[in-house]
Order: sequence, then C-alpha cells, then structure tokens
Amino acid sequence: MDEELEGPVLLKVGDDVSTDDILPAGARILPYRSNIPAISRFAFENLGEGYQARVRELDRKGHMVVAGSNYGQGSSREHAALAPRYLGVLAILARSFARIHQQNLANFGILPLVFENPEDWERIEEGDVLRLEGVRTFLSGGEETLEVRNGSRDERYRLLAPLTRRQREMILAGSVLNLFREERMSG
Repeated sequence: MDEELEGPVLLKVGDDVSTDDILPAGARILPYRSNIPAISRFAFENLGEGYQARVRELDRKGHMVVAGSNYGQGSSREHAALAPRYLGVLAILARSFARIHQQNLANFGILPLVFENPEDWERIEEGDVLRLEGVRTFLSGGEETLEVRNGSRDERYRLLAPLTRRQREMILAGSVLNLFREERMSG
C-alpha cells in the first residue's frame, strides 16, 4: 500500500448494498466461480450502469467506490471483495460496513474507510477524483483519521478505519496471502 492513493470514483451507491448487489449469485455466475476475470465482468452490474466500461477505460487502474450505510450486508461471499479488487478498487468510502464484508475487503487489500462526518457522502459524485494522503502512516497507527482530498471539488473530508491491527497489516501487505508470505519468509 502506497503512502498516497489517487483515483476517480467510478461508482457511488446508496445504503444496504448486499454482496449479491456487488457480485450476483446464481446459475449464470456459478460456472465462472474459479475464474476471477470472468466473474469480475458481473461486478456491480445491477448498481452502476456503465461501471464496467469505465473500468475498461482505466485499464483496471486504481479507482474508488463510495457507498452509504451497511455496505456489503448479506452473505459472507469472498468473491464480492475479490472481484472489485481484480477490477482495481483501491478503497471503499462508506457511511458504514457490514462486519464480515469489511473483513473480506481487508483480506484482499481493499481499504474500507468510514466517513467521520456521514454527511460528506452527499458531497462526492461519480467521476470525482479523490486523493488519500498519508495512507501508510495512518494504517501503521500514526494518525487517528485519514484525509481525502476531492480534487474535482477542492474539498477535504476526514475518514476513519474501524480496523484491527491485523486487518491493517493485511491491507499494508496488499492481502492476507501477501502478509502470510511475508511472515513465513521473515520467520
């Protein structure tokens, strides 16, 4: 994880987005379960018209998702975090997260952030370019809040990360698998 992350908001969603909204389940998707590029084509298909086209334009370079309250509610399906990671989601800024999905985001190295002021959610739009400043310092415990600069609106917002020390380590390493590898190599 870099000290600064920058990318456009390619998707803004409301409250109570389920893991089925993020990555649909069912017979249409099941044949691709072990093919991450294939299942990723279905990510957010019911939430964001044109999302996949915007991802292709960026060539899977880093971008952000902005969400309302209870993002990731529902099942504990890991693919609802894995597919967005494959597509280049660096961080999800939300009013709140469902607990298990927040863990899955950390497992795959996606930074789950909560607005310190929930009303800031209303001030961000799809297409805005956000810059997270001081990310490594923040995740290492050096700061209590993280600042995001909205370059499209010349505004700044404060974010929190309700993460355990272990979740922070996973995100810094890029995923739980990377962290495990690092620990095995150093131990």
